[in-house]
Amino acid sequence: MSKRNVTVRMKADYEYEAVNPQGNVVQIDMYDAPEKSAQSPMDLLLSALGSCAAVDAVLMMKKKRKTVDSFTVDVEGIRNDGVPAFYTDIHLSFTLVSPDANEVEFGKVVALSVDKYCSVASSLNPKITYSYLVKKPE
Repeated sequence: MSKRNVTVRMKADYEYEAVNPQGNVVQIDMYDAPEKSAQSPMDLLLSALGSCAAVDAVLMMKKKRKTVDSFTVDVEGIRNDGVPAFYTDIHLSFTLVSPDANEVEFGKVVALSVDKYCSVASSLNPKITYSYLVKKPE
């Protein structure tokens, strides 16, 4: 089993940053437009899902020796009206520009990417568990 971790630090009431052990930083904010300057945690979830599926799909197309001129994933999440405002539905729309790939093989690659290889999609499984600990600094 592989373990990953990030540390999330408050910068202001509605501003946070997440840092991984390698020092990569992601800015996060909970502002509404037009004050918004970073993605919210729920935006980041959609971004993580889309990018995870994209990487797998692109690599599989290249493994099939297909040219990838352009690749886009549009991810749309529909949220619950109550609290918590979790996603009830997520839709991914994949667009590949390639002179030598057809829609059928691209569809098979996308299905494999999302349903089998994407760790983020698998992490959205309702069987996932989590725990938490509350501590005071020493």
